[in-house]
Amino acid sequence: MQARQVIVLIDGGHLRKCAEDAGYRYNPNFIEKVAKRCANQDEEIVRILYYDCAPFTGKVRQPVSGREKEFNGSDRWLHDLARRELFAVRRGVLKFRGWRPKEIPIQGAELSDEDFLPVFEQKGVDMRIGLDLAEYARKSFVSRVLVVGADTDLIPALKFARLNGLQVVGILLPEHRTRWEYLAHVDIPRQINFPEKPKVDKKARASRATEVVIADPASALADGDDFKVEETSAGPINET
Repeated sequence: MQARQVIVLIDGGHLRKCAEDAGYRYNPNFIEKVAKRCANQDEEIVRILYYDCAPFTGKVRQPVSGREKEFNGSDRWLHDLARRELFAVRRGVLKFRGWRPKEIPIQGAELSDEDFLPVFEQKGVDMRIGLDLAEYARKSFVSRVLVVGADTDLIPALKFARLNGLQVVGILLPEHRTRWEYLAHVDIPRQINFPEKPKVDKKARASRATEVVIADPASALADGDDFKVEETSAGPINET
């Protein structure tokens, strides 16, 4: 019997959050392994679309001193991912949204810049996933898509895809409880497991953590080969 052709769509922020909660290193090798695990033996992956934001780059004023703080992020890992077989990367934008105190209520009479964390917000990723779902449903390029995501903002796109004959498989990840509202709009829920270790030492990672907080926690991204979260957070390279 001929294998059924499928396309995998991955919300990078969602995958990253689940991977880091489970203690895994988040890098292109891990992403590729997870993508290939989404398909069953009777399915053939013809494309993998990865949606994310590049790390924030720019200068902002610190909340107490008013001095400039510079964030220098690298998107080389996205270029690496985009060069891999079957992969296309769709890029959103990470916006700086201000500062928040590390502790609430605020303790102590005097505050310093170190008492605050930057807040970032991921923009444009859900829209790009929705547009691609609509396009594949309209063109009938494949009859089934495998979606790694859980954001209820995707529900209108999922509904449109199903109404136009596209079968939607919702990929369920470890360390995450998917909301029923989202599951109500997929045809087939499919649980997968993460690849075998190595894992990151959670205590060591916590000791290295710096002031990176995202308005949407799922959009935190790291820089470098192992993509540990450092003074920036995490977007596609080729818009094919």
